[in-house]
Amino acid sequence: MPTLLSSRPVPVEPAPRARRRVPLRLLTAGVGLAVLLPVGVKVAGWLPDDPFGQEVVDRSTTPLLLALEDLHEYHAATGTFQVVVDREVDTRYVPSVISGERVEFLATGTADAYVDFSDLDAGRVTLSADGTSATIALPAPRVGDVRIDPEESRVLDRDRGLVERIGDAVGDNAVDDSELYALAEDRLAVAAADSDLQARAETNTRAMLTGLARSLGVEEVEVRFAESGRNAG
Repeated sequence: MPTLLSSRPVPVEPAPRARRRVPLRLLTAGVGLAVLLPVGVKVAGWLPDDPFGQEVVDRSTTPLLLALEDLHEYHAATGTFQVVVDREVDTRYVPSVISGERVEFLATGTADAYVDFSDLDAGRVTLSADGTSATIALPAPRVGDVRIDPEESRVLDRDRGLVERIGDAVGDNAVDDSELYALAEDRLAVAAADSDLQARAETNTRAMLTGLARSLGVEEVEVRFAESGRNAG
C-alpha cells in the first residue's frame, strides 16, 4: 500500500552566517587613535598660538662711555639754511645725451652761533666795590660747522648720459653724492656767516648774563664783545 506524503512543508534550518573579521592592523590603529586623541588635545593646549613664529634675540653690547668733556661754549642762536646745488659735468666734444651728468640737490642744514666761556673767570668779569655793577668782556660769537639734515635733503633731479647709465647698469658701484654734500656744506657755511646769526647770539648772550647777574643782586650789567664793536649796558 503506497505511503501518503504530508502536504505540510518541512522547515529548513538557515545556514549560519559567517562572521566578518576586522583586520588586526585596523583594530590596532583605532586603539592607538583613541589613546592619542586626548593626549594630543592636552599637548595642543600647551602650545602657543603660533608655534612656528620667529623670535628676535638682541645680543648687542652695552654702550661704553669713551670720552666725557665739559662744555665751555654757550650756544646762543641757531640758524636753518637751505640751498639748491645745481651741478653739471660735461664731457668735452660729446653731447650730454651721450655722456655727462646734471644733478639738482636740495640741501637743508643748521648752524649754531656760540660764545666761548672758557676764560670767563680769567679777569673777564669786573665787579664794582659795592657789588652793584659789573662789566663782562667776552670774545665775539663764532659760527659753528654746518650740519646737513639727511631727512630734509634730497636729489630733486638727476639727468645722466647714455654712457653713465650703462655704467650703472653693468657696474655694482652705487651713485656717490658725497661731493654734493660737500658743496652744499660750503655754500651753507657762507650763508650762515653772512647772516645775522652772530648778532642774534650777542643779543641772546647779553640777555642771559644780564638776567643772571641781576638775580644775584647786581643792578647794572655791561656786556662787551670783542671784535664786534657792539657794546651794551
